[in-house]
Amino acid sequence: MSHPISLINFTLHLADDALILGHRNSEWTGHGPILEQDIAISNIALDLIGQARNFYQYAARLIQESPQSEREGWMPFTAGGETTEDSLAYLRDGWDFKNCLLVEQANGDWARTLLRQFFFSAAQYYLYERLQYSKDTQLAAISEKAFKEVAYHLRWSSEWVIRLGDGTAESHARLEKALEELWKFTGELFVPAPYEQVLIREGIGVDFSLLQPKWEEKVREIFIEAQLSYPAERAGLSGGKEGRHTEQLGYILAEMQFLQRAYPGCEW
Repeated sequence: MSHPISLINFTLHLADDALILGHRNSEWTGHGPILEQDIAISNIALDLIGQARNFYQYAARLIQESPQSEREGWMPFTAGGETTEDSLAYLRDGWDFKNCLLVEQANGDWARTLLRQFFFSAAQYYLYERLQYSKDTQLAAISEKAFKEVAYHLRWSSEWVIRLGDGTAESHARLEKALEELWKFTGELFVPAPYEQVLIREGIGVDFSLLQPKWEEKVREIFIEAQLSYPAERAGLSGGKEGRHTEQLGYILAEMQFLQRAYPGCEW
């Protein structure tokens, strides 16, 4: 059986990915290019935050069920001695977050936001597709529900990448600029952190070597339709899964956590 800390860290990683990208997408609410797409990106933000809640609730339960000696490491971000979804989302510092670097990157323009969503949703799709069969029944159940939502996220973002890439000279140029800025963050999606390696060996996590070829095939397929060239160089920036982030996460947390830190005890 795996060390519970590995399972907690992995569950927090999944939650943090969803929460941070959900927050980023929510920044578009009221600012989308047209009303229909404003609603669409807002709904995707809600889906992601809902996924985050499910994972945070499970992580909080795992922490509460851990031996006292192990639980002490989580105490700085508990409220009243009890770990909750709120304390995990709103009382941890940046180095405690385990989201990948891609999801914390600034929205930029519509092309950058859509390409970021496409890259992440494609990875999340193949991850949840396999995580539904995890030996951890709770992770499997959350992934099964989330998989249906992510299937829509992937379809929607794919269609937009094609639409922008095969659109006007301006939209194509913006998409190419977004690709140049975001590609370096995509490699981390398939680099397992130490806690993930433990769970892979025990059938709880997912073997990332099986996911990356599927992701690359999907990206190439959409890029062909969008008339984009698939980058020759491999993406290399990583560290987010182990708490090493870009300055962008600090800006997100300063805004997202302000209310909870200023007025302790707030709930979702």
